[in-house]
Amino acid sequence: MTARIHSSAVVDADVGLGEGTRIWHFVHVSRGARIGARCVLGQNVFIGENVRVGDDVKIQNNVSVYAGVEIADQVFLGPSCVFTNVINPRAFVERKSEFRSTRVGRGATVGANATILCGHDLGEYCLVGAGSVVTRGTRPHELMVGNPGRRIGWVCVCGVRLRASLGEVQCDACQRRFRVQAEACEPL
Repeated sequence: MTARIHSSAVVDADVGLGEGTRIWHFVHVSRGARIGARCVLGQNVFIGENVRVGDDVKIQNNVSVYAGVEIADQVFLGPSCVFTNVINPRAFVERKSEFRSTRVGRGATVGANATILCGHDLGEYCLVGAGSVVTRGTRPHELMVGNPGRRIGWVCVCGVRLRASLGEVQCDACQRRFRVQAEACEPL
């Protein structure tokens, strides 16, 4: 199965689309972008020049992934979440040479209407709650909520919140085991 592209979508020249990827209504994929296999780009998604998107990624409606943002495999980007690429934009000052990169780690989830300020990476399997504003990088498995975003716990690979205790913790949903410390959560 090749990539499926809706007739209203615009896919520029020199774009790589993985097998089984689906691109829906009013999407624009800019030149040089590489989209992995089995991805879904929902209605009104914008993918900037030379952006890399891994395999099995779901980008919900109204998300813009600008130049400088890199999306790893199995990431979920909720509806209308926002990435920035300039820390101090002005309409009358050209700052393309000042773009700050953002990497979204494997399996991460960014909730609906969350904002990720540029220059802050998101750790593997982290979960950023809906409407949160991320002003610092997140660690793997970190659960971030609020404005500014703050850690309120840790989540399993399956997305279920882990019990708050320190030490060895087992996920109630899938039984994966983790070692939770004050500033880290690692699979066992």
